[in-house]
Amino acid sequence: MHTTDPRPGFAQRMTKEEINACPVRRWEGVVRVVRTTAELSQAVRALAEETVLGFDTETRPAYHKGESYLPSLLQLAGEKEVCLFQLKHLGLPTPLREILADPKVVKAGVALAYDLQELHKLARFKPAGFVDLGRLAKEAEIKNHGLRGLAAVLLGFRIPKGAQTSNWARDVLAPAQIQYAATDAWVGRELYLKLGEDSSR
Repeated sequence: MHTTDPRPGFAQRMTKEEINACPVRRWEGVVRVVRTTAELSQAVRALAEETVLGFDTETRPAYHKGESYLPSLLQLAGEKEVCLFQLKHLGLPTPLREILADPKVVKAGVALAYDLQELHKLARFKPAGFVDLGRLAKEAEIKNHGLRGLAAVLLGFRIPKGAQTSNWARDVLAPAQIQYAATDAWVGRELYLKLGEDSSR
């Protein structure tokens, strides 16, 4: 079926130039960086009331053949704050596995299969409640399926890419890394809500 929706991203894929013309937005709310068991308990309590979470992970980039790293960061974005779990310090503890396996809590993100496969290398869990935004975008006949493209198409802004290939395994994350990681998870949540709102019209 050919879509007649004239908006960029619907009739045809939104180009890099069109995306770059959008204003930049970042998450500007509370960010919790979690690296101790005490911080983990507080963060899990803060997320307990949420039914929709933006989800993402970050891994230290590998530049050489045969080189690979385990996920360094797991991001979960609620309505009022974003929690960044430093997996290097925490591993993938039971409270986090419980959130990832809870079918009543939506976890929205892109390219989820790969993220989940990598998280399984830290600990086994049975994923439930995950919603792939790329799949929802296809169903809505949107031609862009990545996080940045979808943010431009549906939310009208672009996400800065600066810290994307930085060292996520650092002991202490830089402010730019914290903001980048929080923004990605927040946008996942916003896109899920926006796609749901559009489909219910």
